[in-house]
Amino acid sequence: MKLHLYVFTIFLGVILAVHLAMNGKVGSVMNNARVGNALFWCIGAATACAIGLSGWRDGVFAPLKDVHPVLLTAGALGASLVFAIAWLMPQVGAGPMMIMLLAGQILGGLLLSHYGWLGSPVDRITLGKLAGVGLMIAGVLIATRK
Repeated sequence: MKLHLYVFTIFLGVILAVHLAMNGKVGSVMNNARVGNALFWCIGAATACAIGLSGWRDGVFAPLKDVHPVLLTAGALGASLVFAIAWLMPQVGAGPMMIMLLAGQILGGLLLSHYGWLGSPVDRITLGKLAGVGLMIAGVLIATRK
């Protein structure tokens, strides 16, 4: 079983929630979510470059010719996503934001796995999985209800 990987993934989910709330707070304090998000991404880009350079070797960019150009838009997608979350977080709150993000991630994950998109192993959607997803979302809603 991959229990340690599942526990680590839950931990990353907590970190993601804190990260997104931090970004929202920066935008709120600055009274400008766009500038706060840009600042966040500049710091993130510098960190990503530092981490990337730790894996530098000759010919590291050679396989880039095999990467479909659409896949390289993930950075722009991520920046836009975090901007939208930073803008929404102070308006709707961390709990509701995470619930809706979780629901979207669950649906997206099910579709990616069902069709094997982006290299995901194929894992078809079943009624049992849909019921499990429904229970999970219901549990999150109950746990964060005022």
